[in-house]
Amino acid sequence: MNRIFDNANRFFDRQLTFRSRLLVLLGAVMLIPTFFLPLWHMTLYSNQFPEGLRLSIHSHTLEGEQSKYRNDLEEINALNHYIGMRPLVEEDFTEFKWIPFVLGGVILLSLRVIVLGNISKLVDLTILFTYFGLFSLWSFQRKLYLYGHELDPTAAVTVDPFTPPMIGHQTLANFEVYSFPGAGSYFMALAPVLFILAMWLSREAGKERNPASS
Repeated sequence: MNRIFDNANRFFDRQLTFRSRLLVLLGAVMLIPTFFLPLWHMTLYSNQFPEGLRLSIHSHTLEGEQSKYRNDLEEINALNHYIGMRPLVEEDFTEFKWIPFVLGGVILLSLRVIVLGNISKLVDLTILFTYFGLFSLWSFQRKLYLYGHELDPTAAVTVDPFTPPMIGHQTLANFEVYSFPGAGSYFMALAPVLFILAMWLSREAGKERNPASS
């Protein structure tokens, strides 16, 4: 048992290699596009809108696709009004206030890891970022559930409570709804992968320098 703890302590105290530090830096850089690229896309198709109504969810705002004749977010809110769903407005999404802040904090902590170069700091950062990602997905799913279940009973059209899909396709009334991650989410998902790879490279380098301690 003591040997297990000793090996764990040696692993956490190990310094990151130069390649590992570059990977941590690359992971931090991967988060920069999440401030500009959409994190999620939702598209609604119907006979009335065969070309689809498109909604993009960013880290800080909602955007409907705009054309010369319409704004898709306004059209979606108009349709939601008929079934008693409250409008999609940025003020209801508290996530827009803390997601950019957390992403900026992770970038700064990544730079701290690069400077200190300690695996234990990188483990802490990876766990923190993983928790943030899982909590964000839970918060998004909960928001979808509340929007589809807190319906106005006096609405012009009565529908059963529903939960719009977070990933994939679902038929809602006369609409076909598709929901998928945007480019920003893929960049965000790369960061922890690079952090874990950085840990693995430093671990392997440490084993090569001191094989007896493995």
